[in-house]
Amino acid sequence: MSKKAEYQKELKKLNEIFADIDESKRKLVEGLIEDAAFLKAENFVLKETLTEIGMVNFHPQQKHLQKPIEAAKQYLKNVNSYSIIIKTLNGVLNKNIIDEDDDLSDFE
Repeated sequence: MSKKAEYQKELKKLNEIFADIDESKRKLVEGLIEDAAFLKAENFVLKETLTEIGMVNFHPQQKHLQKPIEAAKQYLKNVNSYSIIIKTLNGVLNKNIIDEDDDLSDFE
């Protein structure tokens, strides 16, 4: 799968999850959804590379000498950013569920 295909897949998934959210909230998180899809696609490519070469470069003669791969550093930064975005998006979803429950409680 290509990076573009991975991006489209993640974007579609997140848009489906947020399909029933109030339009103003959806507009508010639209950029976060796109950023999450972008990071997911970027990490898809980085992960493929890291699977082949590993996350750490070892000196051929002196195994105790090692150096982290730059792609591994970026992968970890992206994972952290992605998880923060997903946590934020999840908070919006949970807030939407609570708001819907509050409307229903008026009829009890």
